[in-house]
Amino acid sequence: MNITGAITGIKYKPLFIETLKEFDINKFDINKVPVTCLLKSKNSLFAVSKWVSPKRTRSYPFERVYNSLGMSKKITVIPIVKDEGSRGDRDFIQWDTVSLMSLLDVFVVFAYYDKAEINLRNKQKITNQQFNNDYVVSKIKEIEQYHSSALHWNLNELNVNFHNIINKTKSAYLEIEKTTKVTLHNISGIDNFKEKIGKDVSLFMQFSREKAQKAQAREFVTQQPKESLSTLSKAKITITNYLGGQYFFTVDEIEITKEIIYLIEGKHSKNSLLPSKGDIKDGLLKMILYSNLTDVKANNKKMKSCPILLLTSSHLMGSVSSLDAKNKQNKYFEKNKLSSSQKAMIETVMSEATKNNFIIKLQYSK
Repeated sequence: MNITGAITGIKYKPLFIETLKEFDINKFDINKVPVTCLLKSKNSLFAVSKWVSPKRTRSYPFERVYNSLGMSKKITVIPIVKDEGSRGDRDFIQWDTVSLMSLLDVFVVFAYYDKAEINLRNKQKITNQQFNNDYVVSKIKEIEQYHSSALHWNLNELNVNFHNIINKTKSAYLEIEKTTKVTLHNISGIDNFKEKIGKDVSLFMQFSREKAQKAQAREFVTQQPKESLSTLSKAKITITNYLGGQYFFTVDEIEITKEIIYLIEGKHSKNSLLPSKGDIKDGLLKMILYSNLTDVKANNKKMKSCPILLLTSSHLMGSVSSLDAKNKQNKYFEKNKLSSSQKAMIETVMSEATKNNFIIKLQYSK
């Protein structure tokens, strides 16, 4: 089944955010701080998160961004290219990542790695890649003085500065290859990336969409290990927004009741009573999108949509949801012997669901 929808704006109140450690901008090193933190200058306080790869399916970048959503000014640092060596992966940033960050009002610093070490487990790959910190700090200071929206900043960086950062990336990887003596991917791939993007953001959009659609098609026929669902009724969902971005996702499971289609994102734990915080927050970022959908159609038929974050475990007994009465929820928590911290976590997530018009459901699954 093909599902389409539109997002005209984001309204969402996050509750499951972490307490972030604060750092002074004059002593800031992007490579040494936690994956999400607060950055303080003389006149500002803002949240900074960082990605270890431009590919959004690696290392829970959505969790890192989610934890920054409680601050009014949010910055995320993303490498535009990550090359792990000719025997490893090379990933490029995609337009839809930029568009999603813009939609969430997150300023993007397009960064590059300029240091790395030989991977001792596989000496034909590199590891421990480090951002050029001076460049990152200079961009953060620019954002501090920037008074337009994150969307305006992100588009301006693409239009004005993107070729410059690609050139820096190319030079840095040539130097890394020289110092580590590890063969990286052919540098012409970065040149091709630069050429395909050109000086027109629309070309970047087109190039990224073609790759994203292929990835969506691959995922559609693959069940991920952290999904444990009652059916395998995956569906493609394509979300369009007013920024011109399109997101090509797959919904883990769908259910249709009369005129309502339930969009179910599944997170599963085999070994623990509940999925991890990282899994849950990754799911919550999807809920931000799905709870703001309008003009939803399933195979071109207009429908109402209801998002569900389904948390399953082979250790849970029975099921409960955020729609259930408080006494039923408490009995479920007692029956499954949730610890006080687990209970507090689920209660917070359920409150977030209620406040933002989606459903949290816990249930047993193999």
